[in-house]
Amino acid sequence: MKSFSHHLKIAAVLLSAGAALTGCVVAPAPGPVYGGPAYPSDNVYAPVAPPAPYTEVIPVVPFPGAIWVGGYWNWSGGRHVWVPGRYERPRAGYHYQPRRWEPSRRGGWELHGGGWMR
Repeated sequence: MKSFSHHLKIAAVLLSAGAALTGCVVAPAPGPVYGGPAYPSDNVYAPVAPPAPYTEVIPVVPFPGAIWVGGYWNWSGGRHVWVPGRYERPRAGYHYQPRRWEPSRRGGWELHGGGWMR
């Protein structure tokens, strides 16, 4: 028969593992946008210019006709955050418009585009 201290150690390990997992979040990757910009207001504002884009290593095409959508710098939490590129399925009658940063009329920078356009 196992001792009380042995069961107590197992309980402590299980509680520690459970606590560690509470920091894990599994969220789906952002899906494609159809017929308009990724941001309805068409302006994500940043007070500073984005860094130079990363040079991405494009992986092997996962299925016939796959279209590579390159990564871009997003603005989140008061800083630029790299969003990696991905493959998407082509959309009949649509073309993909990549996101792009442009100087803002009010100073700073605005992120435009991003999505499947007719």
